[in-house]
Amino acid sequence: MVEATLGNARFFRRSGPYSLAVVASTARGAADELELPLEGVAPLQTAGSNEVSFLDNRRYASALDQTSAGAVIVHPDMAARVPAGTVAIRTTEPYAAWARVAALFYPVRPVSPGIHPSAIVAEGAGVDPSAEVGPLSVIEAGAEIGPGCRIGPCAVIGSGVIVGRDCRIGAHASLSHALLGARVYVYPGARIGQEGFGFASTVEGFLSVPQLGRVILEDDVEVGANTTIDRGSLRDTVIGAGSRLDNLVQIGHNVILGRCCVIVAQVGISGSAILEDFVRVGGQAGMAGHLRIGQGAEIGAQAGIISDVDPGAKVLGSPAQPKRDFFRQIATLKKMAKGEG
Repeated sequence: MVEATLGNARFFRRSGPYSLAVVASTARGAADELELPLEGVAPLQTAGSNEVSFLDNRRYASALDQTSAGAVIVHPDMAARVPAGTVAIRTTEPYAAWARVAALFYPVRPVSPGIHPSAIVAEGAGVDPSAEVGPLSVIEAGAEIGPGCRIGPCAVIGSGVIVGRDCRIGAHASLSHALLGARVYVYPGARIGQEGFGFASTVEGFLSVPQLGRVILEDDVEVGANTTIDRGSLRDTVIGAGSRLDNLVQIGHNVILGRCCVIVAQVGISGSAILEDFVRVGGQAGMAGHLRIGQGAEIGAQAGIISDVDPGAKVLGSPAQPKRDFFRQIATLKKMAKGEG
């Protein structure tokens, strides 16, 4: 039987131990006991006296009552519920604190500078000496790989592509016609910069329209596994700084995403749509082309967007409508099904 272990040593390299003072500082929180040594992180239910855990969702407060963790990251309002013998690390953002602490104990593997002997780096490509180029990867002529980058096995970096500093390109990913900022993560199997879905209908059949734009991934963007981002046709496709794209997302040509947008798995965004800053899109939602989604709007899972969405709006359903109207209609249908209408 395989033991279920958080951060299993077979796959994850752990650092530490650290004093509670270091952990609390990393969490940007406050604690009363600072000398306690901590060796790792674990869920509330299984954490031991040498481990740190967290509580963010109050639905799991009962697990906090029973925990044996040495320390727990909690909101100040929950500190009084932390059991005797467990130290409360108090912060108004427990989940963000947990992310920082988990990264303290399990840091990202450092880059191993150098080019694997099986990699193909074309004459005229530029690879910074501090970058790591993995086995069987291809760097085409004119491409530039910045300092501190990691190019995974079998990745293909097309001609002219620029990869900014400290980027991570996953195994089997392919990039063409793209410019990447700093700290961009492209996960395995992603396809960036291929031709968009553009053609003219003629009496003789379909005529492909040249796709002459690029893909711009600004700083701190993450692109999930097997996600596809088409290059622009008449203008660039742009993914704004800090945005996060989940696995299996499709971004059409000329799409523009603002800063810190969140696009969940299996979303499809048709060409020339514009999403302003901080838009969130739930899984399997679909958008028609040439729309504008206002700043801070929230698109529910499986929503069908066929018209512009106002800033800050929350919409659900297909065709999408305001969240309140959607649930009112659901309630009405339930009453009618029960013969109450």
